[in-house]
Amino acid sequence: MAADVKAWFLDTKEYFNDLKLEMRRVTWPNRKQVEGTTAVVIISVFAFAAYFAVVDSLLSSGIKKILEFFTK
Repeated sequence: MAADVKAWFLDTKEYFNDLKLEMRRVTWPNRKQVEGTTAVVIISVFAFAAYFAVVDSLLSSGIKKILEFFTK
């Protein structure tokens, strides 16, 4: 059991060492890139929200008319 704990500790230590090494290799975006991609995401969210609102209202009115037709 002590060997299992020691192996777990060594594996965990190796994992964090590998993690630190990998994080040094990451190419981080600059502020301008982050602002640009954030703007694209926000605009996309609003565009999709508007699209789904239109589709929802069209489907709702279509289903409502179908139900009214068959309930008369």
